[in-house]
Amino acid sequence: MIVLIMGVEGAGKTVIGKLLARRLGWEFVDADDFHSQANKQKLRDGIPLTDADREPWLKAMHERMSGWVTQKRNVVLACSALKRKYRDMLSVGPEMRVVYLKGSYQLISERLEKRTGHFVSPSLLASQFEALEEPDDALTVDVSATPEEMVESIVSELELRKS
Repeated sequence: MIVLIMGVEGAGKTVIGKLLARRLGWEFVDADDFHSQANKQKLRDGIPLTDADREPWLKAMHERMSGWVTQKRNVVLACSALKRKYRDMLSVGPEMRVVYLKGSYQLISERLEKRTGHFVSPSLLASQFEALEEPDDALTVDVSATPEEMVESIVSELELRKS
């Protein structure tokens, strides 16, 4: 099973993903780790990625995810997956559940002002909200809740079990 945690930068994908994985005894993977150095540099420089920039990364992530399904690995994956077509490219069928971390621009912007040590420039937030196509087939979780409340909601709503 793969639980894909999606949302704009600063929504809490990594924090919630790690907490959820720890709670379930599952593996955690951050899709940002698999971007090319060129993509990472663009993001550091505050330059939004194009679909052409993302395509090889999305294809590689899909291959990796298909392998996890074949190996019957339980993985929590943090991945922005802002557009429907990105989520469609990543889809591995019923073995994947999507969780959308939803928050207001103001709340997430305030979080980003406090964040340090991430390679994505906070200046990209506006472009991410512009690109965001909210899913209608995902569990939507309000990011104004505490991380613990968010994880409890995900576990309960998706009826997830420990490995």
